[in-house]
Amino acid sequence: MRVPARQETPCASPGPMHQDPAGDTAVMDRRMIQRTDLLRGVKGVGQCIHTREYTSATYSDGAVKLAPYSKPEPDLAETAQPAMPDMERLAVALRQWAEALGFDGVGIAKPALAEDEAHLLRWLKAGRHGTMRWMGRHGVKRARPDQLIPGTARIISVRMDYRPPDLEADDAILADRRRAFVARYALGRDYHKLMRRRLQQLAEQIETTVGPFGYRAFVDSGPVLEKALGRNAGLGWIGKNTLLLNREAGSYFFLGELFTDLPLPEDAPVEDLCGSCRACIDVCPTQAITGPRQLDARRCISYLTIEHEGSIPEALRPGIGNRVFGCDDCQAVCPWNRYAQPTDEADFHPRHGLEHASLIELFRWDEATFLKRTEGSAIRRLGHERWLRNLAVALGNGPADPEAIQALRERLEHPSNLVREHVDWALRQLQSATLPSIPSDQPRG
Repeated sequence: MRVPARQETPCASPGPMHQDPAGDTAVMDRRMIQRTDLLRGVKGVGQCIHTREYTSATYSDGAVKLAPYSKPEPDLAETAQPAMPDMERLAVALRQWAEALGFDGVGIAKPALAEDEAHLLRWLKAGRHGTMRWMGRHGVKRARPDQLIPGTARIISVRMDYRPPDLEADDAILADRRRAFVARYALGRDYHKLMRRRLQQLAEQIETTVGPFGYRAFVDSGPVLEKALGRNAGLGWIGKNTLLLNREAGSYFFLGELFTDLPLPEDAPVEDLCGSCRACIDVCPTQAITGPRQLDARRCISYLTIEHEGSIPEALRPGIGNRVFGCDDCQAVCPWNRYAQPTDEADFHPRHGLEHASLIELFRWDEATFLKRTEGSAIRRLGHERWLRNLAVALGNGPADPEAIQALRERLEHPSNLVREHVDWALRQLQSATLPSIPSDQPRG
């Protein structure tokens, strides 16, 4: 319980100097004093002591005079911060506040991730993080929230659904190799700022009830095992595709966290409902899911088209198809995503026609156009150079249309070696597709 600061007030007009006594003790000025000591008197001149029944004044001769106690009217200007509320009631209230702020789920967990830490260290040791060196930069702090932010007692995990309504089926876009597929989460505005702002508002709402408390908000902004924390907070279970799954919302949602020093009641984890299903493992175009909950990021299309900064390995380029930013295959095939709810959040709805754009249209964006069209989007951090790299691969996997070949030739002199290399590969792919086939019984010249 928080104790108010000492207030120096005269006996004739006493202020709220202590909490109500409990049992045979009373709290005064951050000290515990036995009630019998209060009634004997306290050494000093002119000190005021309040009990539930009496007011006493102690004088220099040691005499103690008692008078009936009447509770003074509170001075609003000097009112101490509110006492700590019951944590159970606070947990109920913060769920209501979170829902009002647009979060679709909230759970509470302790900062205990020992098994996940062991899994992370094995994954890093095997090099499956590829060039994401930042994954190991903070050592074990990623799996130890109370070391990352000392004093952390609980993590409040929140979920926000992002799948836009009325979208064309992923399969239809992937089947049309002239069109660009952008991961559904990136069609609208970047979620980082929006969710971080909402988490800050949630923290401020909590503060109005408990007074100042320790907290820090995270939305992909620090070394946090967000899926493991969400699992422990009861927001879902980690599926075989390594994503957090919720039986009522599938996996099309963002996660955010509020690390706090409040001892809130924990939520219980939910049951793993993947069963014998392995649809996500079988559908992966580049076989990046090597087993249940085993991901080799070096083969993952989302990693290759977003996180990877260099050349995309040639052996993996055909599997990328027309996916130019991310991949949703392991989500789209998951049976639990039949229950995914479309978002009402306008910021997550498609912008600039990205949901039906053609590869050639996007490939012809100059850098100024790219920056303008991706302002406020998660795509912008990719940069124009890697945007062209990805589109060149997609064009190389598409039909050998004269317009596609011409668009690629226009980039052959691009100042970036990375772009030129992928453009050259794409042209070779399309040109080889246009060569007449030679019957197997004919000599090859």
